[in-house]
Amino acid sequence: MPWAIMLIVLALLAGGAVVAGARMLADRAKRTTLEREIAAIKTAAQAEAQKITAQAQAEAKSEFLRRREKFDADTETTRQQLREEEKRLAKREDLVDQKMETLNTKERLLDATEKAVAEKEKALAAKDRQFDDLIAQQKSLLLKVANLSMEEARSLLLKKIEKDMEVETAELIEKKLEDARDQAEVQAREIVVTAIQRYAAEHTSDSTVSAVDITSDDMKGRIIGREGRNIRAFEKATGVDVIVDDTPGVVVVSGFDPVRREVARRSLEKLIQDGRIHPTRIEEIVAAVEKDVQKQIGEYGKQALTEANIRTMHAKLVALLGRLHYRTSYGQNVLKHSLEVAYLAQVIAEELGLNGQIARRCGLLHDIGKAVDHEVEGTHPQIGADLCKRYGERDEVVNAVGGHHGDLEAKSLYTPIIAAADAISASRPGARRESLERYVQRLQKLEEIATAFEGVKQAYAIQAGREIRVIVDAENVDDRLSAKIAHDIAKRIEDEMEYPGEIKVTLVREVRCVEYAR
Repeated sequence: MPWAIMLIVLALLAGGAVVAGARMLADRAKRTTLEREIAAIKTAAQAEAQKITAQAQAEAKSEFLRRREKFDADTETTRQQLREEEKRLAKREDLVDQKMETLNTKERLLDATEKAVAEKEKALAAKDRQFDDLIAQQKSLLLKVANLSMEEARSLLLKKIEKDMEVETAELIEKKLEDARDQAEVQAREIVVTAIQRYAAEHTSDSTVSAVDITSDDMKGRIIGREGRNIRAFEKATGVDVIVDDTPGVVVVSGFDPVRREVARRSLEKLIQDGRIHPTRIEEIVAAVEKDVQKQIGEYGKQALTEANIRTMHAKLVALLGRLHYRTSYGQNVLKHSLEVAYLAQVIAEELGLNGQIARRCGLLHDIGKAVDHEVEGTHPQIGADLCKRYGERDEVVNAVGGHHGDLEAKSLYTPIIAAADAISASRPGARRESLERYVQRLQKLEEIATAFEGVKQAYAIQAGREIRVIVDAENVDDRLSAKIAHDIAKRIEDEMEYPGEIKVTLVREVRCVEYAR
């Protein structure tokens, strides 16, 4: 048994030794294989590194050559530019040298010219002294021959020159005045004709109606009322007079204020339509109509501003413009007349190169004083000028409103323009109308004024009273006195009469010689 165990142990030891030796041989073989693989990888890596190094060196060399060529090209371009700049600078230096040479030459010529001028001035001064001496000698000789002193000769010469100049000046002034009159007349006629042609309005305007139609004569008694209480209440509420006479179918409303008259007319028409006529109802109707009329007045004023193309104006002036709708002058509606004057003034102003907007404003406001002339003392131009000044209108407008009838001195060109436009609007045919009685009275008054002068034989009013033809005694009145009589007649007509537009005074003086052949 012990031997067996020892054999087994020996066998185990021998087997372990054999296994250890086999492992050592295997490890050595594996190590040898790894060393060979490592050597192969190292050799391949060295070869790859040498290849990369060679390729990098080649690329670096190529890049170096490329940059060097570019540097050489840029250097050559810069050198070429420097050479061209040097050439330009050389040319400029040559030009500067040439200019300097030219300036030097001019300076030399200028010095020479100045010397020549100085010499000529000296020569001229010497000649002037010689001429002065010669003139003095000639004057002395002339004075001795004429036996006159210096002052006498000068005075005689100046008188002769003054006399000659007076004649020439008078002739020149007369010629210029004649030319100016001709040109002014032609231009004024063209401007006026152009203004009239460019504005075509109705020749007549509706006047304010002062009569109210009634359905029957029984209505007159109802209007008067018991013991006249209705008519008294109506007159007290409206401020007008109601005339109830024997005229069939008509009741007349009379009053100086056109707005009150319009309120009364409308109120009376409403009362007649309503049929209920008593003091309380009268007061109600009159109050309602007054509100309507005031509202209508404002609308008329705004409408006038729109038609005249005027944007802004004080509200009080707008209301006064509306009141002009109910005011007439010789049958012509004053508001329509003001609009017409505004348009005509604009055309005339623009033809003369002035501001048409200002002229149109002046024309629209020129008769604004007529809206309150029954309430305020003074002429309507004066009242209108005060109103325009009070409500902030410009000086040109104030002067035109106050001076369009010659009451104020014209301080701007718009004042005579408004006067001309006002005369055009008022005097053109059909613009205004009068009653037959007033028309006949005006003609009779014209003839009476003309025949009142000594030396006047006959006088005839013609052209609807726009001209008075006066015939004088040729034996007692000469040409000089004829002109004076015509002027005095015109002046007296201006002072004693009221009329639209202007009146022409034509005086005729003739000698008739009659013989009979038998």
